Amino acid sequence: MAEKKLTFGRLIDSIQLVHGEMAAQASKAVNISLTLRNWIIGCYISEYELCGADRAEYGKQLLPALSEQLRKLPIKGMGQRQL
Repeated sequence: MAEKKLTFGRLIDSIQLVHGEMAAQASKAVNISLTLRNWIIGCYISEYELCGADRAEYGKQLLPALSEQLRKLPIKGMGQRQL
């Protein structure tokens, strides 16, 4: 069986392949984590709406007030529509 030597061209191709595969896996992991994050945030909001001690005070203003406060934090995707 002939052994393939690692040429400069194959080195470039190998690095490109590894980068592409790892970037795709990282993207999938981020998407899974963000989906779980959003589901958990939704559970917290739902629980607060049902059982929150000061929920009557907010009423329809819950999501606008929540969004306003969360957007001050370094967290992306916390607009009213996303919540």
